[in-house]
Amino acid sequence: MSRIDKDKFKFVSEQEKVHEEFRPSLTYWQDAWRRLKKNKMSMVGLVGIVLIILFGVVGPVLTPMSYSDQINDFKNLGPRLSIYEIEADTYITISPDYSMFIIEKNGNLVEKLEELELSGPVVTDDARTDFVNVQSPSEQRKLNEEAKKTLLKAYIYNGEEIYLDFSGRVDKDLEHEYVITYKNREITERTKSVMNKRYPFGSDNLGRDVLTRVMFGAQISLTVAFVASLVNFIIGVTYGAIAGFEGGRVDNIMMRIVDIINSVPLVLIIILLMVLVGNQGLWTIVMAIGLVYWVGMARLVRGQMLALKEQEFVMAAIALGVSKKNIILRHLIPNAMGPIIISMTMMIPSAVFTEAFMSFIGLGVSAPKASWGTLANNALSGILTYPYQLFFPAIAIAVTMLAFNFLGDGLRDALDPRLRKG
Repeated sequence: MSRIDKDKFKFVSEQEKVHEEFRPSLTYWQDAWRRLKKNKMSMVGLVGIVLIILFGVVGPVLTPMSYSDQINDFKNLGPRLSIYEIEADTYITISPDYSMFIIEKNGNLVEKLEELELSGPVVTDDARTDFVNVQSPSEQRKLNEEAKKTLLKAYIYNGEEIYLDFSGRVDKDLEHEYVITYKNREITERTKSVMNKRYPFGSDNLGRDVLTRVMFGAQISLTVAFVASLVNFIIGVTYGAIAGFEGGRVDNIMMRIVDIINSVPLVLIIILLMVLVGNQGLWTIVMAIGLVYWVGMARLVRGQMLALKEQEFVMAAIALGVSKKNIILRHLIPNAMGPIIISMTMMIPSAVFTEAFMSFIGLGVSAPKASWGTLANNALSGILTYPYQLFFPAIAIAVTMLAFNFLGDGLRDALDPRLRKG
């Protein structure tokens, strides 16, 4: 065997050596977190969930109002207000129900103006309709009917009358939506549109802050969602693990019970609970979800147990005399945690939507408390006039469901070994 000629080789210096960087060893959960971070939509969902929780938990502490505080003078005001300058540094805004308010230029509401009762028309210089008192009752009635046709309202400010002609909101052929008359001067062009400083999300028909009520609604909706997840984990996982591990007749009986529970509509269960225990509001929905939402988890875990119990490590544990309880708790359930966590994450938006639906049809929390579904139900009657009252709770429901679905999809990719790509 010939010897290798060392002169034919050139050895690199220490500075020229290239050290290959090996990826450090990771645990199952560290590897799952690494994969989850690569999914941008999942991280968006995770950030969204954190913000929603902060919105519902920290938000009510920071707001000066409560969900039940009412200021009837400031009812049905939108999140953006059109302001009109009636004189130097004096601004007004008009609500959709034609109430008039003094407002600061930055959007801070000051006071509601007193509305005057109109008594009869006169003609101003530009032939617009104005009002004076008349003596004859019959003439009074006739002029009042004419006043209604002119779509005119009058208010008092600092001893001066302000007239509002809102014919433009009815007759689209007119050039201006509002014509405001103050001190014989007409104002038709708004100064600007500003944010409502007092009510950033607007106010409802009782003068309550929509933002504060959406915050408190988040507490109720998220409470229902996380209770559903907890029930899923405790009852569903335990029930499914026992059924799957035992198999045979025990499994058959337990699954038939699940089928019976799953066949009863949730609405019917809530109605029966209300008959038995009365309308407890939130807790009626919590009990109803606790009774039925775990059946899906039980079926999932049962399927995982039927597959895992045939594995060699379970057979080895049985051969060593490990108790059934320890096999389930220490071997089977930990190995099925990936699908369990995915299912729990995907179940939360379903629970949020279920609670919103139940509250929407009147089977939720009682007034003055409100969940997102209750807020949507209250806003439905005025959706054309006050759409913002429905918009914000609907957006809260949609964002919550999207956030949890994005996170659930990412967890499925990160925790399911069959879907791993890198």
